[in-house]
Amino acid sequence: MAKPRGKRMNRGERRAQLLDVAQLIIQEEGTDGLTLGYLAERAGVSKPIAYDHFGSRAGLLIALYKAFDDTQAAALADALERTQRQLPEVARVVADAYMRCCAKAGPEWHAVSAALKGEEETEAYYRDVIDGYVDFYCKAFAPYSKLERQQLRLRCVGIIGAGEALSQDMLSGRVDEAAAAACLASLIVAWLSECDA
Repeated sequence: MAKPRGKRMNRGERRAQLLDVAQLIIQEEGTDGLTLGYLAERAGVSKPIAYDHFGSRAGLLIALYKAFDDTQAAALADALERTQRQLPEVARVVADAYMRCCAKAGPEWHAVSAALKGEEETEAYYRDVIDGYVDFYCKAFAPYSKLERQQLRLRCVGIIGAGEALSQDMLSGRVDEAAAAACLASLIVAWLSECDA
């Protein structure tokens, strides 16, 4: 994972390397053992380098989640650009993109998500991310639903919760990616097609 000696990494390359090593640590040992000191040791750099990039363990967790989140947001936006404009098709595209990103990120994504919920600074960041997804989904689904704004928002919160639960089942091997995506898509269509609260 470390770059060959004699070639220095630029700041972006070093940050990417540290995030890769952090993901490997989570994959092998979970989030509890993830500290900046241990990250530095595993990456073959000094502690000050790790602290310079992330500032704190909370900063590292946020950077890890942001990397997962940026990938997912880009995939969703790209998929929606290329879809037909009907609720069942939009729901299918959103559900497929969500599960594909979760499968690609692996169980580490849920581990980082759970770790973010443990401290005030990281929990505030996580709440902002979820609010951003609720807004994104509300905007994506509003043209296909007659629900009033608050009901649409509440159902988008539910969609995110359902997506998280289904992706956990998928990552644990209880259901395959296609079945998880199909279930999420059907929930989206059912929830957003209803007009009463």
